[in-house]
Amino acid sequence: MSAPTQNAAPPLPLGDKVAAKPKKQPYPFWLGGVAATIAASITHPLDLTKVRLQASGDKRMIESMKKTVRTAGVRGLFDGITGTWMRQMSYSLCRFWAYDESKKIIGAGPNAPAWKLALAGSMAGGIAGFIGNPGEIVMVRLQGDFAKPPEKRFNYKHCFDALFRMVREEGASSLGRGLGPNVFRAILMNASQLASYDFFKAELLKTSYFKDNIYCHFTASFAAGTVATTVCSPADVLKSRIMNASGPGSSSTMKVIRHSMQTEGPAFMFKGWLPAWSRLQPTTILIFLTLEQLKNLVDWSRAHGIAV
Repeated sequence: MSAPTQNAAPPLPLGDKVAAKPKKQPYPFWLGGVAATIAASITHPLDLTKVRLQASGDKRMIESMKKTVRTAGVRGLFDGITGTWMRQMSYSLCRFWAYDESKKIIGAGPNAPAWKLALAGSMAGGIAGFIGNPGEIVMVRLQGDFAKPPEKRFNYKHCFDALFRMVREEGASSLGRGLGPNVFRAILMNASQLASYDFFKAELLKTSYFKDNIYCHFTASFAAGTVATTVCSPADVLKSRIMNASGPGSSSTMKVIRHSMQTEGPAFMFKGWLPAWSRLQPTTILIFLTLEQLKNLVDWSRAHGIAV
């Protein structure tokens, strides 16, 4: 008598396999521009006062701010803010978008080495410096206008009036003023600021002391602001010395470097580091804290079925 056959266990259907985790949607390309605009709006009174100190010869920041309030009211601290918005929504929007795209092109993932992140930042800086140059000029002119004598003011109504009048009165080539130095500084800034933020954030998250929260974002942005100030300091010092120099050969970068090295030594490249750090640091921290909170808002919106 043959033994009874046992029924073999049926194979698991394909549908019972563990589903792969869905790929996370990229964040909107404009998010970085919005974050930078919010941050720049908060720090605008400080940037405006810095420009006016340089143009008017006033010595103290607080006294300069009081003078602005006396002559134009509290609203005067936000003179030229439309130029700041134009600059951030062209330059900053472009740099954050280009940085993310550049990381995809060169394969810089979440734990990419510092050199890959710096390369992506350099690529982004070159593109954004070119695209954002008109906004940079408009911002500088609007901020510095009231520090000039009345007869020398541009008297632009807002950023678009400034843009249209520049093209009409000075030609389209006026939008490219200072393009070379601006692109070079943008490359240095983004290679150091954006790349170092990503690098420090990734390194902090590898430790047991930090989670992906505001404390980690603050620490990483603080470090990024310090790195960016240090990397950009030599370019800023050279740019200021060349622009303020006069006489034959004073515009030669190599002659300025040689003369400064002979008279002051290599330390000349970091003169004014502390004032530069005190200006850049609040902006850097605000940009990245705002950006991370906007990302959280986008995640929350998508989780609740709101398309962003």
